[in-house]
Amino acid sequence: MTDHLTKDDVARLLSDPSPSSRTDLAAKIAHQFDSPALSATERKLAEDIIRVMVTDTVVRVRQTLAENLKSSPSLPRDVALSLARDVEAVAIPVLSVSTVLTSADLVEIVRSGTDAKHAAIARRPSVPADVADALIETASENAVAALVANEGAELGEGSLDRVIDRFGASEAVQDPLVHRSRLPITIAERLVAVVSEKLRQHLVAHHELPAKIASEVILQSRERATVALFSGESDEGALERLVAQLSRTGRLTPSLLLRALCTGDIAFFETAMSLLANVPMTNTRLLIHDAGRLGLKSLYDKAKLPPALLPACRIAIDVLKETPYDGEPGDRERHRRRLIERILTQYEDLAPEDLDFLLAKLGDIMHTGDRAA
Repeated sequence: MTDHLTKDDVARLLSDPSPSSRTDLAAKIAHQFDSPALSATERKLAEDIIRVMVTDTVVRVRQTLAENLKSSPSLPRDVALSLARDVEAVAIPVLSVSTVLTSADLVEIVRSGTDAKHAAIARRPSVPADVADALIETASENAVAALVANEGAELGEGSLDRVIDRFGASEAVQDPLVHRSRLPITIAERLVAVVSEKLRQHLVAHHELPAKIASEVILQSRERATVALFSGESDEGALERLVAQLSRTGRLTPSLLLRALCTGDIAFFETAMSLLANVPMTNTRLLIHDAGRLGLKSLYDKAKLPPALLPACRIAIDVLKETPYDGEPGDRERHRRRLIERILTQYEDLAPEDLDFLLAKLGDIMHTGDRAA
């Protein structure tokens, strides 16, 4: 067996125990470790020598083992763990790719490891949910940014919520999080709110814009982004979670409900009205689409929404029934134009150029009505 580990290799090591000799032997053993040509006796000898070398005082020897054995499916788990718990130069190759390490092993290393080890684990081809959660709770901004950038990481809604709780203000984490291939709708909405706050600060700081005006600009941009998130959402559970989240955070505003209707998202309006009025969804839909027109008013009043916006909501629902989306190019724009024309007939003193201006004017009417009351 001239091409594999032999007794002569061991003899050479004994006669020349220099770091260079030990490193060469480590490379040779690691190279041949997964070879099917190894006999059972040779494999046992190789494992014994590896277990000795994994405790070598010279980092270069241990690092050579790690680099050459990191992808080996035959690496004994105790050896893999020993390498993973070693200094960063030795541990990172194994932590990055070894399939021998279990989720429990990785979680233990997350809880006791360094930032560089955390980042190596975060970049693994696949990161199980329990390992991801340990990183989110323990690791630094740098490692968590690497985790959310990794499409192979199992990140559920609760995990992503905790990412935003810890690092929502971090641009390093925000950027890869926003660019994940798929995000739960509640997470996307939270990110919209975070980004909007940053924009408000920029407007006030760099353009001498009064905070109140900046906040109004932010509210409109946030609502546009929020509507874009749930547009076409067919998952009722996801919509319910989003509406509940918006309500808890004070962002389920009358203008957001009207904006949703104006873009044709009746499902969001129904879900929001059900929550605000505390009426079961089945009854909510019956009241909204009541041909007698009293149903919507009773539901609207129960939800304690501003009376001045009720006619606009009613018109939006009527237009949606009359002009359903047909899937043809420009169907949403046709719907929006018709809707604005109809609302302008109701409010003849308005001449808005677009939906945002219309909503602002409707808001003025709402405030005027409130003061008169």
